[in-house]
Amino acid sequence: MKLGFFTMPIHPLGKDWRQSLREDRDAFILADELGFTEAYAGEHATDQAENITSCAMFLATLAGATKQIRLGTGTINMPNSHPVAVASQIAMLDHLLDGRFNFGISPGGLLSDAEAFGNLEADRNEMFLECINHVLAIWAGEPPYNLKGKYWNVSVERHLMPEIGQGPLPKPLQRPHPPIIVTVVAPFSKGVTEAAARGWEPISANFLMPVWVKSHWPKYVEGCERAGRPANPANWRVAKSIFVADEDKTARDYATAENGPYRYYYRQLLTKLVKNGRADLFKTRRDQPDHEITLDNVCDHLIIHGSPESVVDQLLAFREQVGDFGTLLYAGKDWTDPTLGRRSMVLMAEKVMPALNKAIG
Repeated sequence: MKLGFFTMPIHPLGKDWRQSLREDRDAFILADELGFTEAYAGEHATDQAENITSCAMFLATLAGATKQIRLGTGTINMPNSHPVAVASQIAMLDHLLDGRFNFGISPGGLLSDAEAFGNLEADRNEMFLECINHVLAIWAGEPPYNLKGKYWNVSVERHLMPEIGQGPLPKPLQRPHPPIIVTVVAPFSKGVTEAAARGWEPISANFLMPVWVKSHWPKYVEGCERAGRPANPANWRVAKSIFVADEDKTARDYATAENGPYRYYYRQLLTKLVKNGRADLFKTRRDQPDHEITLDNVCDHLIIHGSPESVVDQLLAFREQVGDFGTLLYAGKDWTDPTLGRRSMVLMAEKVMPALNKAIG
């Protein structure tokens, strides 16, 4: 099993934005130094806590600061961007990263973003598909393009001057395109099936109960079978909230502290998703009453914490519950205590993963 990193950073309100961004960058640089294989950053325009407003711009700042790790958008919220902007900017980012890039995409889940961008009442899944189809057509095609859609049209026919280089849109370094990754949230997600049928790879979100994470694999298999290709667990990424410390007590105190970064993270998500009608994500069974969804219950089910030995045991139990997968994505949190935050990542890479892989065999 490989180790990766995924953060949709949720920082305390009022924390200096410069400090948050520096710490987020430091986490990616540390992940690179520790041998994490890949790392993803989320983006939101209208959230003071989740305050990376452009994951592509953020990753560009890491091009010269990282050496081996693959960096990924987690995700580009496609309905909020013009396909020409996505195609051209992502192509440039792929070149800046010398091909160390994974293209994470989604319809976007933050409703205040959708409202601000004017697509709150639109079919954002439909917009998502049109946008990515246009992007892939741009990368596969040549000017003048002449792409027609319900939401966007793309053409340079009137002002194409190839003899001076005017008109063509850039292509990514990785051909035909960078690996496309989709973050999966819904239980029994149909989106996993459609993604697999197109050769895309899934990330199961870290704020989803294990029973629903388990539901993603059969849907992925469906899509692979439709496309006539084998379903390989190595292509399945699963994100998980983990905190490792040298001693169980230190880990427990930090991960369960009322005002600590882990409970704060899930307090924010629980508030947003329940209000948006997504309480089912936090249920352990379909018929579970809403009143049973409490912050304590969510944290108890979704946060793994402890010494390296304890975390290995918990991860093995989690894997036994959800099935085999190829990459474990350590979910980044605010570095309320930078020393403990860094130490957790070090222990994860140097102690937990070797023991975990030895146990898996």
